[in-house]
Amino acid sequence: MAEPWVLIIVLCIVTFLSRLIGVEMMAGRVLNPTLRLYFNFVPIAIMVALIVDQIFITDNGSSSISLPILGGSIVAALMIKVTRSFLLTVVIGILVGLGIRYWLHI
Repeated sequence: MAEPWVLIIVLCIVTFLSRLIGVEMMAGRVLNPTLRLYFNFVPIAIMVALIVDQIFITDNGSSSISLPILGGSIVAALMIKVTRSFLLTVVIGILVGLGIRYWLHI
């Protein structure tokens, strides 16, 4: 059963090295404003893709919406606008999702 751990360790090393190489290559360089804008939106796009993937559920050819994740996401979007606190937003979004799951007995 050591094979999954070997894979995890190799993937950690490869990920670390790829990020280290990227940081070293970009250190001290001035980026074009368009490229800087692009890099600023990459994390947001990844987060949106991950959240949307969790909201829309497909099972045996049928599609449905996960109400706990949708509700938690909507509340989190409102909370980040109001509080500007990432940690508080995540905690409240999770609590709302869990509350909806408990309330609807899902």
